[in-house]
Amino acid sequence: MAEPAQQAAFLTRNTVEDLPSGGLEARLKAAATEGRQLRVKLGLDPTAPDLHLGHTVVLQKLREFQDLGHRVVLIVGDYTARVGDPSGRSLTRPALSGEQIDENAATYQAQAFRVLRDDPDLLEVRRNSEWLDMRMEELFRLARTTTVAQLLERNDFAKRFAARTPISILELLYPLLQGYDSVAIRADVELGGTDQTFNLMLGRDVQRAYGLPEQCVLTVPLLAGLDGREKMSKSLGNHIGVTDDAGEMFGRTLSLPDDAMREWFRLLGFDEPGPDVGPRDAKRALGRAIVERFHGADAAAAAQAGFDRQFIARDVPEDLPTLVVVPGEDGTVHLPALIAEAFGRSRSEGRRLLTDGGVRLGGDVVRTADVSAAEVAGKVLQVGKRAFTRLEIGS
Repeated sequence: MAEPAQQAAFLTRNTVEDLPSGGLEARLKAAATEGRQLRVKLGLDPTAPDLHLGHTVVLQKLREFQDLGHRVVLIVGDYTARVGDPSGRSLTRPALSGEQIDENAATYQAQAFRVLRDDPDLLEVRRNSEWLDMRMEELFRLARTTTVAQLLERNDFAKRFAARTPISILELLYPLLQGYDSVAIRADVELGGTDQTFNLMLGRDVQRAYGLPEQCVLTVPLLAGLDGREKMSKSLGNHIGVTDDAGEMFGRTLSLPDDAMREWFRLLGFDEPGPDVGPRDAKRALGRAIVERFHGADAAAAAQAGFDRQFIARDVPEDLPTLVVVPGEDGTVHLPALIAEAFGRSRSEGRRLLTDGGVRLGGDVVRTADVSAAEVAGKVLQVGKRAFTRLEIGS
């Protein structure tokens, strides 16, 4: 294993802050002296069913810790998700049901393994319901570690307090609960985006109150979404999901503004083409690299060829998958349900696409939710610009 100073230099590249200054190198030296791995923490709240490329920026950094022999502790925040992280929020987050959170949490681990090494010596996956389902006496002890004045120093809370926008007691508890995660798993290092700095640093205070060594903090930049401005977010529709199909990944990457490309190459860890490569070809190289990471080299080549065939040659893709559709008792097919089955989208999203003219059957725009079996049989269903399947009627 490399010397602590070399490891620290490698791990802090493409990060924003190493807090306190030099803290990571100090922790690496202490771990080397003690002959142990660092315990490196990342918490993800399952507030949506899928991870996107923005999440992979910090997951890639975790992978680098693994590659150097350290132990990553991935915390699926099934309890903190019930509170809702107030980071960057001007209003209280809507509450999610326990069933929604559990469904989302079930997908997070498998998707994170697309980046992380699934090695029991290098990875520990925990749910914070293991320790946050605590007795009231323990919650009182945690609440005593921090003052309201400390919490109101946070920009999100300070702005809302000044504007007389409601702040729930639960939201004030959120940073404490995240800090207690660090106590429960005895974190040496915690990673997060720059919007998480307050929470991450408060974790040090909570650890100190419980008589534990304070973690160091490593923050990573936030990846801009496909609009090149706002941070990537599924709620803003400017994301690429890690489970998106290869064609969707490639095509959506090509919609990225030219001036956002360099940051995407850097934060996603891809080599940027030389200065003699124009924006069009650079963006295609970025699209291939993203697809290759999640689907493999063959899929990347096929995605580019499929895009060229569809949008340059204006052809329907070859080798379309075929979906057998069973009509309802009235002989009709419910298109929102069909879109959900064929492309993994929600029924509500399917209805919205129909209303917006984003669905075609046999090349013709269709806006009605229920169509006859005859209208479906043998037709190509197209959703958006890049999602296709051929339909057959079954019984």
